[in-house]
Amino acid sequence: MTDWLADHPDVRSVTAAIADLNGQARGKRMPSGFADKILSGATRLPLSALNVDILGDDIEDSPLVFETGDQDGVLRPTDRGFVPMPWLASPAALIPVWMYTDSGTPFPGDPRHALSKVLGRFAAHGWNVTAATELEFYLVDDSGETLRAPMSPRSGKRRLGGEVYALRALDAFDAFFTELYDACTALRIPAEAATSESGLAQYEINLTHVDAMKAADDAWLFKLLVKGLARKHGMAATFMAKPYPEQPGNGMHVHFSVSDDTGANVFDDGSPLGTDTLRHAIGGCLSAMADQTLIFAPHGNSFERFAPGNHAPTGIGWGYENRTVAIRVPSGPPSARRIEHRVAGGDVNPYLLLAAILGAALHGMEARSQVAEPISGSAYTAKLDRIPSDWSDAITRFAKSDRNKDILGEDLVRNFTMTKRQEHRADAALDAQERIDLYLDTV
Repeated sequence: MTDWLADHPDVRSVTAAIADLNGQARGKRMPSGFADKILSGATRLPLSALNVDILGDDIEDSPLVFETGDQDGVLRPTDRGFVPMPWLASPAALIPVWMYTDSGTPFPGDPRHALSKVLGRFAAHGWNVTAATELEFYLVDDSGETLRAPMSPRSGKRRLGGEVYALRALDAFDAFFTELYDACTALRIPAEAATSESGLAQYEINLTHVDAMKAADDAWLFKLLVKGLARKHGMAATFMAKPYPEQPGNGMHVHFSVSDDTGANVFDDGSPLGTDTLRHAIGGCLSAMADQTLIFAPHGNSFERFAPGNHAPTGIGWGYENRTVAIRVPSGPPSARRIEHRVAGGDVNPYLLLAAILGAALHGMEARSQVAEPISGSAYTAKLDRIPSDWSDAITRFAKSDRNKDILGEDLVRNFTMTKRQEHRADAALDAQERIDLYLDTV
């Protein structure tokens, strides 16, 4: 990491950044000459900083604040190392960190540690998880009283429709996407295909399959990068689940597979159907889905995306090569057999999302969970149990779930529940425009 700074003498500032429970980047910025303080683990931050609400306010009655004297934790660098921050005007570097206590133990309220714990449980079985994400976002002109598509730098016109898979919709913002791909290379984010989606100036970029922890790191950094570069190009980018009431929502699909200690895919039996272990993992994901909905839909706006027939799953079901279901098994070579979890919106915390999905899958694999027959045709008209359609209900179900406490830890479930209850109360006082103003840039 020291070598990276030596190779980039133009970098004038460094930022230690950590994800809070909402996936917001929090931390400290300092002149590059003080980088050794970060690298040595001498940088500190209150433990409560990871448990603030979407506005950045302390959680009322949180045991992390006054009850324990608002103690500090220690920030230690992850193995990512320094990455550039090309959205800033001056050369700067960001170093991802995670939180430890003074005794050297992982802070249980850190979402990255929650994912690490789940992956450790896979490792105890001799299993390794590979994951990839697909992230949807809108480019937005938010300079007026209402949101609208940004003006194309090429044509000087605004898009009036979604133009799904249209190349001209990508070409319209060539400078933005070119810089975005260059920046992904510099940040070591494996960005693959970009497509124009069905929403107004809506796009999707796929990140390739990597180790699951790196996949979460990549997704978190990618969201920071997209939002930062969009502002640099005179517009906004948002991963809000539903920025426009009449347009499709933003999703964040997760693909994952599991390999054994020989590198063999434990979901592959050489056929399109996959192994019993594949179906056990699906069973675990399905049985946990209702209780985990708050992870997949963490904000009030998140639930506006769950509209039947609008490419956001609402029923708890699965199928082969079926994009209307919550859990899809894509076609392709048997060696690449995998699960696609399609429920989450783009506004999620990637670390909590991966921890919840993989923890549920592991429960199913360990318990040999059974599943109903796969769904053929539209899941929107099938008789299925439904995920919670109300934010308050999702909070209650999340808080009461013993499985969530086992997967994520009791402390994190308590902290996240308190955060969401406080946000739910605050949300009631906001009008529609204030909600847009709050969530457009944050999530």
